[in-house]
Amino acid sequence: MTRPIRVEIHPSALLHNYRRCKQLSRSNTALAVIKADAYGHGSLLTARALADEADGFALLNIEDAIRLRAAGIRQPITLLEGPFDRREVEAMAEYGIAGAIHSPHQMAWLAEGSLPRPVEVWLKVNSGMNRLGFTPKQAPSAIEQLRGLPHARLTTIMTHFATADDERGVEAQWQRFAPVAEASGLAVSAANSAAVFRHPQTHGQTSRPGITLYGCSPFDDATGQELGLLPAMTLSADIIATQELRPGDAVGYGLRFTAESPMRIGIVACGYADGYPRIAGNGTPVAVDGQLSGTVGRVSMDMMVVDLTHLPQAGVGSRVELWGQEIPIEKVAAASGTIGYELMCAVAPRVPRLAR
Repeated sequence: MTRPIRVEIHPSALLHNYRRCKQLSRSNTALAVIKADAYGHGSLLTARALADEADGFALLNIEDAIRLRAAGIRQPITLLEGPFDRREVEAMAEYGIAGAIHSPHQMAWLAEGSLPRPVEVWLKVNSGMNRLGFTPKQAPSAIEQLRGLPHARLTTIMTHFATADDERGVEAQWQRFAPVAEASGLAVSAANSAAVFRHPQTHGQTSRPGITLYGCSPFDDATGQELGLLPAMTLSADIIATQELRPGDAVGYGLRFTAESPMRIGIVACGYADGYPRIAGNGTPVAVDGQLSGTVGRVSMDMMVVDLTHLPQAGVGSRVELWGQEIPIEKVAAASGTIGYELMCAVAPRVPRLAR
């Protein structure tokens, strides 16, 4: 018998969320960001769910991009960190894949040898996040060099915001980037999920919604539901045993929880090896057969415990939603001191994925 745990992916929610982002965006096009295996949702499943409407897709690895092409995905694909070596430049040309150019060594690869056709490139500007990109001062020279390369077709100038999701906003970075972008005459791509929702001045020609495609909010002060989004992932598992606790009985590794009164608990077939956060505190919300409850004690590798004291009808076989349509992933993340992005990406390969 298969261990009773599963991740349900909801293609209709993916499509709804893409449409919501596109509706809010002033951009002509919106690239669906499906890096990290579409934030744990499955890059091919997500691409197929959006295939009839998405303007294009953005991801990291050339191997993933080639798999999409082999599966029949024909929309534009852009590698957000560009090529990692010269062979990847050749593959980009062969499969018609665009990519960011953020450093001189990537330009050198473009200048080497010959290619069957030019590669579409996006110049990345470091406007203040200080990870990848040319500084605003370096960007004009980089643009000139790229325009002089016969195997490069420069179409877009891009940047990435560090604080679009909090009260600091994007203004400092935007003031560094916008003059360079305007002078370049290139299409602009700057808006991530948070900027799509709260910083319309940055939308440019191409927005890049990521976390919001999956129904999760990028903001601390709002859930995805409050932004008009639908959860695209539901993680659930079944109760495989129950226990009766007396006052003073403790639960789990470290005996972190001690019952103060008689309790009934359920043992759930999910643990941190499945991707549920070990650090989740007592009382982290769950839904047992649709009824709200909370966790008890420390999450272990393959199991966790939930409170059934107020749920006499629940028992072995009861379904426990850990996050999804009944339990917002943002609430689980907040109780675990992390963000929804990490929870989605951390779901282990051993957990079966089902499209529902």
